[in-house]
Order: sequence, then C-alpha cells, then structure tokens
Amino acid sequence: MNKAGVLAACLLLAGCAGGNQDDLHVWMEEQTRGMRGVVRPLPELRPFPVVGYAGAQGDDPFRSARMQPQRVSSSSAGPDMNRRREPLEGHALETLQMVGVLTRGGTTHALIRAGDTLHQVRPGNYMGHDFGVVIRITENEVTLRELVEDVYGDWVERTSSLILQERQEAGK
Repeated sequence: MNKAGVLAACLLLAGCAGGNQDDLHVWMEEQTRGMRGVVRPLPELRPFPVVGYAGAQGDDPFRSARMQPQRVSSSSAGPDMNRRREPLEGHALETLQMVGVLTRGGTTHALIRAGDTLHQVRPGNYMGHDFGVVIRITENEVTLRELVEDVYGDWVERTSSLILQERQEAGK
C-alpha cells in the first residue's frame, strides 16, 4: 500500500473511535428488556415393545457357509479355455436381450439380441463373459450356468437368467 492509503485508513479509524454513542446503548437496553428465552419441553419417551428373538432355533444368518456361493465339485477344475469361443461370449450378459422363442424339430431356440444383431441359441450354447452355458429355455426365460473365479482362485458356479423383453410400442 502507498503512504496516502495508509494515512486515509488511519483517519477513518480515528473518526469511528470518538463520539457519543449513548443513543445506541439506550436502544440496546430497550430491546433486551422484552426478550425472554423459551425452552421447549422434551418429547415424551415412549417405551418400545420387547420382542423375543427366536432365531436360536432357526438358521444362523451370520454363518460363514451361508455367505459363500455353492462350490463347484473338484472334478470340474474350471472352464475349458481351449474350446472355440461363441459370438455371444463377446457381450456382457447385461447387454443381451431375449426377444423371442422358436421351436424347430422338437428343439427350442431362444432369440437373443446383441446390439443390432439377432442370434439363435439352444441348450449347450455359450453366452456372456463368465463362461455361461445355456441349460434351459422356456417361453419366458433363458437359464444359464456360469463359472466365475472367486477371491481364492476357485471356480464357482452361479445361475443367471435372461427374461423375455416385452415389445415396446413406438408411442410409449
């Protein structure tokens, strides 16, 4: 700051320091006379009903075996990495849509949309990133058995499904 700015600031501060402020003190006293503090009473505490825990006779929800997925038998060491991959294995299961069912020669085929392409799958075909093999096709659902590797390096089976997607009308 320059010297003129410092001198102006000092003069302004000196001007505020002096003077009669009795009217301010009188106003403050008038305002504080009518003030009363209000403390609201605390809400009444309601007792909650005591409920007995009957879980000791049932299944323990915190048992570690309950939290682990079903293990694959030791005869299945994992997926066959040497087999030829099928086209729908290049798509995540979440991006695939079941749009219909065909029955030809006693074999049921599901129509699966992957992007703009329609594929026919039957039991035994693979789809999804997790080595999912189609095990059942109904008129509303395709059921897959997937193999995923858990944190311990073991291969674990899980069952997933694709549900038939309803046709969406253009006006809705």
